[in-house]
Amino acid sequence: KMAGSSAPWIGSAYLFLQSTCKTIALPALYESSQKKPCVFKALKLALADCTGSVNGVDMLKVHCSHPHLIVQLKFCKRENCRQFLRSYREGALQKSLQSHLQLSLATTTVPLEVELKAGSEHLDKMLKDEDRCLECIYREKPDRLPDEEITQLEECLKSLMLHQSTNNNVAGKDCSPLKSPPQPYPPQGSSLPTQLTFIFQGQLFDNRTITPDDHQKFAKSVSKKWKQVARSLQKSCRALRDPVLDNVALEYEREGLYEQAYQMLLRFIQSEGKRATIARLVAALEENGLVSLAEELLGLHASEDCS
Repeated sequence: KMAGSSAPWIGSAYLFLQSTCKTIALPALYESSQKKPCVFKALKLALADCTGSVNGVDMLKVHCSHPHLIVQLKFCKRENCRQFLRSYREGALQKSLQSHLQLSLATTTVPLEVELKAGSEHLDKMLKDEDRCLECIYREKPDRLPDEEITQLEECLKSLMLHQSTNNNVAGKDCSPLKSPPQPYPPQGSSLPTQLTFIFQGQLFDNRTITPDDHQKFAKSVSKKWKQVARSLQKSCRALRDPVLDNVALEYEREGLYEQAYQMLLRFIQSEGKRATIARLVAALEENGLVSLAEELLGLHASEDCS
């Protein structure tokens, strides 16, 4: 064990994926030069969702073993691995994979069966014993560096996102299956959990809840456009209907725009709870031309190292 050791926590596992739809064969799609980037992108985004970080887990290699697509995973932090296991156990990883594959492949649905192994251990049989699963993964050290193909796909994905952010007014036919429209929250009635990551200006960000600091920065900078932002948020938040916004404007008219904006966002946070995420606020700001404020909330003015 690594108690008292300064060595990093490193472990490895294999994720087995199989489509239960007869018309969709994941290995065949991955072996197709046209579809491979689409499948890789879905895998990358889903893994980021379930670990809460773009760098939560590394893909070392993707094996095609019909009917399975097998992804070799490398974990460099115990907590990231723990979060992955919980997402896997609760079915969040499976749902996220299905959602991202559906978007990337521009298809109706991609039903999946998933299985997780570490060495000879079938982790699905012991998911309730999280510590035992962690120990099994920790025992299995990665036997390789990321495949050259994986490195190339990573670069391709980064380039695509940058291209998309600079040309977001052009939707070319060739790029449409690869396009990753920001979906910071599921549509009403959806059973999908709130996504843990979102894309802004070609970079992937953790979809955290709105903080008090975000709240104050928003109220200070949004000025007269607070009502426009509120109307963007009201599409998925019943607590921000027009009569509520009119009441906020009237009640806090003397205090000025800062307090009106602050009280509006407070109602959003109180109503939505954990679903009051930074991605939803950023999407509303972007929709109303307040990109600079969105960048400020995401720390892009202070640092460019967020990718």
